[in-house]
Amino acid sequence: MRHIEHFIDEKSLIKKIFFLERFYLLLQSKCESSKYATNISRQNNAYSRLSSQKPESKRKYMTVSPNAAWDKALALISENVSEQQFNTWFKPIAFESFTEQSKTVLVQVPSPFVYEYLEENYVDLLSKVLRHTFCEGVRLAYRVVTDSEHGLMQVFEGDENDHSSEQKAPTKRANLSPTALDAAVPQPLDPQLNPHQTFSNFIEGDSNRLPRSVGMSIAEHPQKQQFNPMFIYGPSGCGKTHLINAIGNRTRQLYPQKRVLYISARLFQVQYVDATRQNAINDFIKFYQTIDLLIVDDIQEWVTAKGTQDTFFHVFNHLFRNGKRIILACDRPPVDLQGMNERLITRFKSGLIAELEKPNPQLCIDILNSKIRRDGLQIPEDVVSFIAQTANGSVRDLEGVINSLMAYSVVYNCRIDMRLAERIVKRAVKVDDHPLTIDDILDTVCSHYGVTATAVNSKSRKRDLVVARQVSMYLAQKYTKMPAARIGKLVGGRDHSTVIHSCSQVEQRIKVDSAFSADISSIENAFKLKNA
Repeated sequence: MRHIEHFIDEKSLIKKIFFLERFYLLLQSKCESSKYATNISRQNNAYSRLSSQKPESKRKYMTVSPNAAWDKALALISENVSEQQFNTWFKPIAFESFTEQSKTVLVQVPSPFVYEYLEENYVDLLSKVLRHTFCEGVRLAYRVVTDSEHGLMQVFEGDENDHSSEQKAPTKRANLSPTALDAAVPQPLDPQLNPHQTFSNFIEGDSNRLPRSVGMSIAEHPQKQQFNPMFIYGPSGCGKTHLINAIGNRTRQLYPQKRVLYISARLFQVQYVDATRQNAINDFIKFYQTIDLLIVDDIQEWVTAKGTQDTFFHVFNHLFRNGKRIILACDRPPVDLQGMNERLITRFKSGLIAELEKPNPQLCIDILNSKIRRDGLQIPEDVVSFIAQTANGSVRDLEGVINSLMAYSVVYNCRIDMRLAERIVKRAVKVDDHPLTIDDILDTVCSHYGVTATAVNSKSRKRDLVVARQVSMYLAQKYTKMPAARIGKLVGGRDHSTVIHSCSQVEQRIKVDSAFSADISSIENAFKLKNA
């Protein structure tokens, strides 16, 4: 006891107790006053358990091998995610090595899709776990299988996750009205852009060539006032949001000093209402007047919001007069915005009005092939063609089908084939269920063989026309309830015996001619789900 008493400094101990009490009260006060205290997510609660544990790097001796450290990391991850999430996204990861000099953990993932999903959704969890099981300052690198057939791989560095609180502040306040401080002095700005929506993965086609070219020109020369504002419209799923994000991302890449902001019309309206309640409309307007490139999506949301329209009018006028860029996206042209202030409509029409049409089947195929290459998938050409024909020209439907196919193939370890594609498409795509007509069938067959309906219905005995005529009769008998006599009358004015003979010829040829059978399948894929 005398030895213990010798080392205890009573005054020092009292000071420490006093300091701890003050620290506890301060911490308690901050927790009670925090407006985010009740919104802590389940995952963040799980992360806090990791923070309370001692990292391997701070222990006196490193007692485990890199492989054992990785096994422990997986065990910790499994405690913080569901079993299905763990099996789908973490179990396929293969640990390769740990380099002590650079503090880098190298892992292999089966495709770019898995890599991107991990980085977007689990980078916080991975960082915390690896810091605990390996060392502080650990870095994560991925070896991604980009072509499993030829064994091609590429190494990617994981995103740094040690951002300061000052850098994260704009994101936390993204949905709040700008304050007077924000308006007085331009603050660091989170552009709210999707970094994955760029021109490099926006596939060009006949339906989007004009708006894509103009958007690229605006991004590269924002100081020019030609085509200002740019008003982009088109149906849902045709790529409007992707294009306007690509313009913003390209502008920031070339001109990092520019203040670029992407915002949905609905969020702008929420901010306006919030500013009105706080009696801070002037500060709200002044904040938006500091933007160099303002991108607003889905402005049709404002058709009944008169106050929001009036406020945006003042923002628009200031930006336009000062040579700032404005890009607007909508699901209809300005003339169809019933309920929108006329003075706003005239300003929308003063620049460039560019329509984005739904992609045609060939562009859908190009979009699918691009995404398949990026995700490192292997999908047969007939399946790609089938998906393109049945997705109704919606890029979102195309991406949704590919993502679903990817998930099924990973979880169930199965090949992607036509049977799986049909199951996914039925669940993911709304298909027109009107019954097929003779005209539908004839148009599709003529398009496939490159002939006209008039030529098929003629008396000509040219080989290509005879084939198209027989295939039309065969498919009409298969997909409609019409009798042979009626089919013959509608396809070239033939009798019922000609229809029966044609169907028999097609059926026999399908059995022995694989190329011809593939032609029939391709034609059927264009309307296969009509009678599903």
